[in-house]
Amino acid sequence: MNISLPQPLKSFVDEQVTGRGYGTSSEYVRELIRKDQDRQRLRAMVLAGAESALGPVADKAYFDGLRALAGLPTD
Repeated sequence: MNISLPQPLKSFVDEQVTGRGYGTSSEYVRELIRKDQDRQRLRAMVLAGAESALGPVADKAYFDGLRALAGLPTD
């Protein structure tokens, strides 16, 4: 795959490669793609959570119950 960039973007990529320790511009672009994939997965999880039914109220009693399950002292 070849990507053509205008000079200002190419200069930016070159600066990132040099300044952030990437070996090549391809490594930098791969990292950007991985971060975008992570962002899209996170967005999908957030949207799924927003569409899901409400869970229990996260009050003091809820957290005390979690602490008890973990064998930790409660307040």
